[in-house]
Amino acid sequence: MKMQELHTGILIIGAGPAGLAAASAALNSGKQILIADDNPLPGGQIWRGGPGKVRDARAALFWDRCQNALNVQWLHSARLVAFSHPHEAIFELPEKVVSVRFERLILCNGGRELLLPFDGWTLPGVTGAGGLQALIKAGADVRGKRIVIAGTGPLLLAVAETAQKAGAEVLLVAEIQPIFKLMRFMGQLILHHRSKALQAISLYWSLKKIPYLSNIIIEKAAGDGQLAEVHFRRGDQLMTVQADLLACGFGVTPNTEIARLLGCSTGGGAVIHDERQCTSVPHIYVAGEITGFGGVEKAIAEGHIAGLAASDQSISHGDEVRREEAQHFMGLLRDTFAVNDEVRRLASDSTLVCRCEDVPVAELRQHASWRSAKLITRAGMGACQGRICGAACQTMFGWDAPELRQPVFPCRTSTLAAIAASSLKEAK
Repeated sequence: MKMQELHTGILIIGAGPAGLAAASAALNSGKQILIADDNPLPGGQIWRGGPGKVRDARAALFWDRCQNALNVQWLHSARLVAFSHPHEAIFELPEKVVSVRFERLILCNGGRELLLPFDGWTLPGVTGAGGLQALIKAGADVRGKRIVIAGTGPLLLAVAETAQKAGAEVLLVAEIQPIFKLMRFMGQLILHHRSKALQAISLYWSLKKIPYLSNIIIEKAAGDGQLAEVHFRRGDQLMTVQADLLACGFGVTPNTEIARLLGCSTGGGAVIHDERQCTSVPHIYVAGEITGFGGVEKAIAEGHIAGLAASDQSISHGDEVRREEAQHFMGLLRDTFAVNDEVRRLASDSTLVCRCEDVPVAELRQHASWRSAKLITRAGMGACQGRICGAACQTMFGWDAPELRQPVFPCRTSTLAAIAASSLKEAK
């Protein structure tokens, strides 16, 4: 398989709200822009399915601007494989391999769900909250299914709405945080983010027939080869709910692996950047959930500034104000919905943490670091490369994040052969 070579001024990895906003902002500079995403349609997780399937008018606006611009190229269904050097990225597509040489890079590769292990979390029928939402948006039939949604954060309500509209019977939304934290969060929304407060009230009202309990935590999921019931604890009270599906959400972990691979500094679990969204590596910019989870407004505000900065355009005071407001909301989310020690101790000694290599909690507790655990137990050696169990171990044990090695994601042997052939050609 021969490698196709492309050149561009700005490479944007990720076609969610942040990536589309960045491309839209950079258009007027006249620089060549290439947007690469591993999904067949733009939109990311928030606007999954393309602009035609979402209510947010900004999705269609960004899509039309980028689709009709002569200086924009697209790589759909493009999985990042490696960086052959700091200004060249290699992508695997269904039928070809593409090398992209670029001057500037904007990383908008988002975040992923933080999945924390508990007894029964590997049962069929147990998913991440965002994972269930993505499945439904992709066409999964949940009509008549009894669904329980548990964990922490506003995503729980959004998933409940998605499931309810798809015909599921949502039995319960179980929020870990106590009621006083939730009320304080709502008060801050009313004071500082009126539109968010109205959205929250509207969402809560649309789900008024669904029980919403606070200060409630999962004990375990149970069933004989398939989820049958979910056990909860609320103070001294134990309760059991019969269910077909359990969707759990404990927050979002920024996808910092690519940025760290390229030498960008991180802190607090996110990529560090300056007022122009530029990282510690001068030609690399970041926007969206890679800098911390804050919702679509933050992604758009940061993406817009990153696009302007990467294309050498000026940033207005209004741009900075919008980003500041969005980042303030991010701080509220972080402070309100952070996991507590009780959540970190959900798993028993026999609970699997690394599902790829069947490594339980008891084996991991014998080690002081991720590196030691990986060397001895093979945790993180599976297909996800530690993205799931590594993040769980960070939360449970306070370990450092796993280091990423190339290839960034599993790829075809023919792709590796094409990369090797290209390297040999350059060497000659």
